[in-house]
Amino acid sequence: MTDIVFIKPEWPAPANVKALQTTRIGGLSQPPYANLNLGTHVNDDPLTVAINRQLLSPHLPSEPVWINQVHGTHVIDAAQTHCLEDADAAFTTHPGVVCVTMTADCLPVLLCDEAGTVVAAIHAGWRGLCDGVIETAVNKMAIDNNKILAWLGPAIGPQAFEVGDDVRQQFLQKDVNAIHAFKPVGNKWLCDIYTLAKQRLQNLGITQIYGGGVDEDFCTFTDEARFFSFRRDNVTGRMASLIWLEFKPDLDQ
Repeated sequence: MTDIVFIKPEWPAPANVKALQTTRIGGLSQPPYANLNLGTHVNDDPLTVAINRQLLSPHLPSEPVWINQVHGTHVIDAAQTHCLEDADAAFTTHPGVVCVTMTADCLPVLLCDEAGTVVAAIHAGWRGLCDGVIETAVNKMAIDNNKILAWLGPAIGPQAFEVGDDVRQQFLQKDVNAIHAFKPVGNKWLCDIYTLAKQRLQNLGITQIYGGGVDEDFCTFTDEARFFSFRRDNVTGRMASLIWLEFKPDLDQ
């Protein structure tokens, strides 16, 4: 087993906002889940997945609040829920509570505010993205949208994400500007999920956007060495995008 390799988001988040993105490197899972599979729903050995999750513990203040992602728009308060609630995003204002989303082509979106008072993790597959999971999560954060920072993690890139016209039409029905996120290829379309997410964020007044598809090359489909990809491999593991507020020192002590 090799050491876990994390990606640390490069964004000007406040010092008390901590975030980590796992890769497939590290962990104990065997092919086709090699190596750091964190998903319990992909038919990997349950004990191995549990050990993989435990390997995250030295890097986190508490066990992540894992959710059962269903490609919807439900957003939970991670400090007021039970693990494995059906949801596709979580937020918290409580230090030490770890929000998490798992992906293997879908887009993970991490949010925080400039003051470091609230964070959120969003699972933005195309269905949830289209239906408004980002908007719902931002609304739950209950702060001025122009004070929010966003980081877009590894997802399937715009040269690999082929979709039918039905997907394109669903986005165009919500926002005509989505036309700029689709390029024709034969009788289908190449979809830029990063552009679609940026459009939704910008429509909300969020302009501080960083990460994959913006500053870095994060294509899960093409980068087999670092990332799981459901579309590439079908049977595969899941990566985690994690964010939390750090406990601030008690200055009275």
